[in-house]
Amino acid sequence: MLLRPAITPPGELPTLLRQQGYAVLGPQGVCELAGCTLAELQELRASWADLPPDEYLKDGGRYRRRRHSCFVADGERLAQEPHRAHWQPLEYNALHGGMVRWFEPMAGDLVARPAWTRLLQAMARVADALRGAQPWFIEAHQFRIDTEGGIGRPTPEGAHRDGVDLVAVFLVAREGVKGGETRVFQADGPAGQRFTLTEPWSVLLLDDARVIHESTPIQPLDGQGHRDTLVVTLRAEAFQGA
Repeated sequence: MLLRPAITPPGELPTLLRQQGYAVLGPQGVCELAGCTLAELQELRASWADLPPDEYLKDGGRYRRRRHSCFVADGERLAQEPHRAHWQPLEYNALHGGMVRWFEPMAGDLVARPAWTRLLQAMARVADALRGAQPWFIEAHQFRIDTEGGIGRPTPEGAHRDGVDLVAVFLVAREGVKGGETRVFQADGPAGQRFTLTEPWSVLLLDDARVIHESTPIQPLDGQGHRDTLVVTLRAEAFQGA
């Protein structure tokens, strides 16, 4: 039986993030926050079918496909940055930290859509409410985890922080799989929650300084399945770099 997350109304989001370090918005809450329709968000989904393999998996797996692009949000201005490598320190990613990873950029027709711009601007407003208004250095990752090899691992590095200020994990699609349970824990205490995101364009929002998170492996229900997510991280001052 899948455990459903508690859904937060958008108006209560800043308070709940400050109180417990995480919150989940349903698809309608995301639409309200971003000022777009669910149909507009669903139009973004097609590009997940064209993700190249992740060539950096140190566990030898072939279950992950991804693209990555960077942006800067400053007030209502959002600009895409020149393509750059993704880098994390070992402190935050014990498996892939310290590696300069060049992923293919997101497709131009995806990032040109108004719904994409409004979605990232909405995440910047959430970060403003959490940390104060300032420019935000945004990394966006498209992921597809598949079960072609029998099992797929959304977070092969295990429970982790990302070394940023705000993390947003959007569920884009979940087809023909079991597992993929989300687990959120206090970074400095024993408390934790677990639940499974099932509705497309629901989102888990995390105050990265206060909580760690992971998703459990997925397995096929009947034949091959996959789980698509969009992970957006926002960091003050600068992108992470080697």
